[in-house]
Amino acid sequence: MNQDVERSIIKKFKKTIWRQFTRAVNEYQLIEDGDNIAVCISGGKDSMLMAKLFQELKRHGRNNFEVKFLVMNPGYNQMNYDMIMNNAKFLEIPVHVFHTEIFDAVADITDSPCYLCARMRRGYLYSKAKELGCNKIALGHHFDDVIETIVMGMFYGAQIQTMMPKLHSTNFPGMELIRPLYLVREDDIIHWAAYNELRFIRCACRFTEQCAGEETDKSSKRAEVKALIHELEKKNPYVAKNIFRSVENVNLNTVIAYKKDGDRHYFLDEYHKN
Repeated sequence: MNQDVERSIIKKFKKTIWRQFTRAVNEYQLIEDGDNIAVCISGGKDSMLMAKLFQELKRHGRNNFEVKFLVMNPGYNQMNYDMIMNNAKFLEIPVHVFHTEIFDAVADITDSPCYLCARMRRGYLYSKAKELGCNKIALGHHFDDVIETIVMGMFYGAQIQTMMPKLHSTNFPGMELIRPLYLVREDDIIHWAAYNELRFIRCACRFTEQCAGEETDKSSKRAEVKALIHELEKKNPYVAKNIFRSVENVNLNTVIAYKKDGDRHYFLDEYHKN
């Protein structure tokens, strides 16, 4: 029953999920008085848990904000769409559904279809959220997404960057993106879903379906990085946290160069002033 699912969040998973969620909300000031937040549900375990956490927050914690649960159908097959709707009904999440044709639009794109799809999805979500009177959209990226992004940036992008807990939208003035699962580990989300015997869609991308199980270059790199981090954690349980903290402890005195607001700063620019 849905009541058992809700109870598990604030009982069994209080330390690993609930407290990490509320910690992120407070530490990064993700929710402010009067916010109207569009919780974006893709149908996977992460976004469905995020929706339940927002419900619990309004029920047992803060009530200084409004929330709408937004489901965009970019062209799911019927089985995936039915699973999303059935889960929303079982979990008593009152969803606002709207349809787009994003999967059709990127079906014939061979150069970075995943990037284009993600950009289009983000744009549609911002647009619909604004139409519903929201000033923020919440996405279900978790702690492991963050550290994998840091490592991928170093290994494959030759840069140090992270996935931020919140961002101002550049194309939709007054809108923000927040990531309330920022401190929640993926293994704990998997444990929560398994404990409650919940099944969610995994990758519903039509491109992935057409590839018959083959991984795209980006997804295979992320899978490699994920496996590497897990392997390193077997030897040192602090590896993941240290990766995360590395972008909180950047010492500009020991960095050869860095960029800020598009400008590049080089250590030699200040070196001879000392």
